[in-house]
Amino acid sequence: MKRQIIQIDEEKCTGCGECIPNCHEGALQMIDGKARLISDLMCDGLGACIGHCPEGAIEIIEREAEPYDEITVIKEMVNKGKNTVIAHLAHLKDHKEFGFLKQGVKWMQENKSQIDFNVEEVMSAVHNGSVGKTEDACGCGGQNEHQHESHQSESAHVHNGGGCPGAAAMTLNKPKVGNNEIIGDIPSQLTQWPVQMHLVNPAASYFQESDLLLAADCVAFALGDFHDKFLKGKSLGIACPKLDANKEIYIDKLVALIDDAKVNTITVMKMEVPCCGGILQMAQIASQQASRKVPIKSITVGISGDILSEDWVS
Repeated sequence: MKRQIIQIDEEKCTGCGECIPNCHEGALQMIDGKARLISDLMCDGLGACIGHCPEGAIEIIEREAEPYDEITVIKEMVNKGKNTVIAHLAHLKDHKEFGFLKQGVKWMQENKSQIDFNVEEVMSAVHNGSVGKTEDACGCGGQNEHQHESHQSESAHVHNGGGCPGAAAMTLNKPKVGNNEIIGDIPSQLTQWPVQMHLVNPAASYFQESDLLLAADCVAFALGDFHDKFLKGKSLGIACPKLDANKEIYIDKLVALIDDAKVNTITVMKMEVPCCGGILQMAQIASQQASRKVPIKSITVGISGDILSEDWVS
């Protein structure tokens, strides 16, 4: 699929840092006096950082995007130096992308002789540089004494104090609650962030082999039991087929979710209003363009909150 992503001209970059707080995904950091894109996976390509670069060192490019490959990424990061590698791995850890994190760490451990810096020092910095508690997050097999401890370091925090935390990609760990055990507030069944189709990245681990719910923006407001009855156990993407701009990218992302993330099923939830039919059309077009075929269910929701129809359409 085609993907938009930022590109930094390091010759023009003066290291002023004006772009850093405006990267909603925390994918930009100041490393060795230069702005560096430390996460190809998390860059959403919206370009919020561009208008804040006084030197014109940042631009958006469009390229044919292959499925995310951490080995390819870590090889490139290694060439940019130790600090860039630490920032990249810490970013993966902070966003709970432990599968990719372990791949990168394994490659470095297997190629120590080709790396100009001390790999063990990198591992130690990643262990001690993020807030939170992980379970063998760095793939050390439990041999590091810091493995199951909680560490906090403001200076090494992945966002460097900038960016919008509300747009940061993350996996949310929700307690499983049985149908007969709900007391008080009803728990959310959302298991990931972000959810808006312009912001989601098909390469994120929470989409891999999941059941995808593609919902129109208004659906969750119309349905009182949206979370427990429809969202539970699914990954989520939301869109408005009438008001959203650049909807063509949605089809590209859906194709990637089918072919690369290998989603098992797609459930499309739309409102009964005519303009909402476009969201089902996008899913069907993506299914036609994809090399894999997945079952698609269409659910139409009435404005009053009732289910008007529920059918498998492919």
